[in-house]
Amino acid sequence: MESKIFILALMLPLSIFGQSVLDYSNDALWASLPTKFDSADFVPDGYEDLQSTAAVDVFFIHPTSYLKKKFDGSWNAPIDNPKLNESTCNGSIKNQASVFNGAAKIYAPFYRQAHIESYYIALKKPEEAKSYFEIAYADVKAAFEYYLENWNQGRPIIIASHSQGTTHAGKLLLEFFDGKALMDQLVAAYIIGMPVPSDHFKEIAPCETDTDIQCFCSWRTVNEKYRIKKLDTKGSHISVINPLNWTLSEKKQTREMHKGILLPTDESISGPLVDAQIKNGYLWVNKPKFKGSIFIQRKNYHIGDYNIFWVNIRENIAKRVDQFMKTQASE
Repeated sequence: MESKIFILALMLPLSIFGQSVLDYSNDALWASLPTKFDSADFVPDGYEDLQSTAAVDVFFIHPTSYLKKKFDGSWNAPIDNPKLNESTCNGSIKNQASVFNGAAKIYAPFYRQAHIESYYIALKKPEEAKSYFEIAYADVKAAFEYYLENWNQGRPIIIASHSQGTTHAGKLLLEFFDGKALMDQLVAAYIIGMPVPSDHFKEIAPCETDTDIQCFCSWRTVNEKYRIKKLDTKGSHISVINPLNWTLSEKKQTREMHKGILLPTDESISGPLVDAQIKNGYLWVNKPKFKGSIFIQRKNYHIGDYNIFWVNIRENIAKRVDQFMKTQASE
């Protein structure tokens, strides 16, 4: 089901039905900028925010935080809703975007994200849902174009995202990087939480080792007891990398490879806690045990795609950045 949603969203045209494009010269439209104090500056004990000296940028597209149950018919989130923006910042920006602050300056725009229900409408009535995703992507595109024109100055770029953010990141990479001149500036893409086909891009291939560059990493995390209600028959075509060893091998990797989970409840790191195995287009892990984990009943760990592997991801980002800089210096 998720595969179909992702591919449907990628096929949407780029017109935005008369909706005005936002002016991203306004700092208030950014959840994170390296020039202001924000949630992406967060680091747990023992880690350091190194954005001030980073030679690389990350453009991070946050996941859906527009989840309100009392739906009023507004299919796209208001850009100036303080409560919603605070939820985005205290959630994905703090827990996900912050992983990049050890190696990159973080740029993360707010955008008129599509309501979570838009994905389910897209399955049954794609024509009805397409305008909601168009509006969201148009904002992401406008933010990225403003970033390129005003802040990038030829610096290396990481594209990163989660969930709905990955829906938009897939289109952004196709439009601006894949087979384009900007590909030369791409360190890597961490497009997580949605099924991305291995052959989705022409030139941006799945990463296969921990030092590959100009490639993409993707996975969806589930508990080893998770039951796929309708097995994705295209699972073998979905790219999944194991963040414990950063390969595409389906061999189970033991928890000794796991560096630690970011626990947002007490803002600390705990680990090693999980093993991980690639199978059927998913990344399967055991239930991690930590204070409060007894209350985790869900078997789909989508919300923890970044948190569960926070330390492994952080170390890998630094490694790919280092490899990219060495490669550039030798050319």
